[in-house]
Amino acid sequence: MNTDDVLALVGRLFLALIFLASAFGKITNFDGTLQYMDAHGMPAAAFFCVAAIVVETLGAVSLILGYRTRWGAAALSAFLVAATWIFHTAPDQRIQLLKNLAILGGLLHVVALGPGPISLEAGGRAS
Repeated sequence: MNTDDVLALVGRLFLALIFLASAFGKITNFDGTLQYMDAHGMPAAAFFCVAAIVVETLGAVSLILGYRTRWGAAALSAFLVAATWIFHTAPDQRIQLLKNLAILGGLLHVVALGPGPISLEAGGRAS
């Protein structure tokens, strides 16, 4: 196992963390999340809130385990683009927009290069 293998794993874990925290926040403050979504003109807020929880949770688990990682990262990327477009394009949201672009960069890196050797996809065989 070399340093790059470990860094790929740690990078996936850090990317997953924000999505797990976000899903947990939606679950524990469901009504507040619905109010936020309604305030931004989101139709069918309850449906899309549940969908966001599912995508964030499954995508994060995919990153953590390194299983179907490219699909998980791609799903999180699509979710992130939509959420950023809807909620973070106002001038006062510039830092949130840039943060999401940075996260998107990390996700696209995983889509392009896969999970790395320390993953279920690789059978956990690090070089």
